[in-house]
Amino acid sequence: MEVLTWQARVEKNLTLKQLESLTGISKTTLNNIENGLTSPTLRQLEAIAAALNIHISQLFESDFK
Repeated sequence: MEVLTWQARVEKNLTLKQLESLTGISKTTLNNIENGLTSPTLRQLEAIAAALNIHISQLFESDFK
């Protein structure tokens, strides 16, 4: 499964700092999620999707989607 938070954030023209403000998730954690160093929790994905005004399913690629 690939997490697509970077692509979604860039498409909305937001910086990590702006997304941090919108989600309450630290910039470091967001950066780690975007770089594949950590897997986001469902709550984090939900917060990111809400902040970007997109469906949560747009934040990941999976054969089981």
